[in-house]
Amino acid sequence: MPVAYNHKMRIATFNLENLDDGPDLRPALADRLPVLAPMLQRIDADVLCLQEVNGQRAPGAKERRLAALDRLLAAADIHDYQRAVSQKRGGGGLNDHHNLVTLSRPHIAESAQLWHDLVPEPVHTYVTADPAVKDAVALAWERPILQTRHDLSGGRALHLFNVHLRAPLACPVPGQKAGTFAWKTIAGWAEGYYLSEIKRAGQALELRLAIDRLFDADPQALICIVGDFNAEEHHTPIEILRGLDDNTGNGALSGRIMVPVEHSLPVDRRFTVIHQGHRQMLDHIMVSRALLGAYRGSEIHNEALADELTGQVAVNPSPVSYHAPVVAVFDL
Repeated sequence: MPVAYNHKMRIATFNLENLDDGPDLRPALADRLPVLAPMLQRIDADVLCLQEVNGQRAPGAKERRLAALDRLLAAADIHDYQRAVSQKRGGGGLNDHHNLVTLSRPHIAESAQLWHDLVPEPVHTYVTADPAVKDAVALAWERPILQTRHDLSGGRALHLFNVHLRAPLACPVPGQKAGTFAWKTIAGWAEGYYLSEIKRAGQALELRLAIDRLFDADPQALICIVGDFNAEEHHTPIEILRGLDDNTGNGALSGRIMVPVEHSLPVDRRFTVIHQGHRQMLDHIMVSRALLGAYRGSEIHNEALADELTGQVAVNPSPVSYHAPVVAVFDL
């Protein structure tokens, strides 16, 4: 029987930016390992939530596996984690790209994923498609939310959600794209951007519903949501997830508010991405008020962070991740 955890616990999130392996991959995994492995060693997490972990299929194999991640963990000399991994919708193994992985030293008592389990697919009829499309289409999220429950001492449990919300990039609209990042009309781009926001807000709503179910069962639940939210504070997904009194107008719900732990850091340290010279806080760790009582501090490892725009135009792609890890420490 696994021993319950009683320890200063470090919980971290890190978007590895398309961690992959293959003969034609640039940058090669061998070039990325010397950069990423020391970052994992510095993070030194008890629970590490990773995003954008791609799956690889060995020659002749039917199922994909996390071979690139296994090589990274070996390079970092990390061997003592249990793991939970997101799956294709409906099951059936790993996705080829952008899997969620939660690595944990505390025992993972249960794991599951949310993918239109609480929020049905919104339905949309295109208004700028060229030629016109008469039939409505379903707007499915591209990724699930990975939920795990971890055993703590005294019969307590930590409920953790590993998150990667959709980026605020316009969804394709039939007949409106002129290239990968180019549009034929502003109206077409605007409809695509609108659809993207529906998906991103919808993912946040599904997570909020899952959080409220935990609060219904236990108002003092220890809840932590971590990951790449692709959103800053006051953007719609973060507002949905936090549930501030300012929005609900009901102080009786204040016990269900989720608190971003980066608030304990100086403002000039609160950034995990640099885009066109602008510092943005897109990766977050948010906790319930009960878990906030055990919170002891945060770290954002952004000292060597590069501008992600340089990665889009570089002749030789950089082996770095353009996201900074975020770490929170709890006395559990």
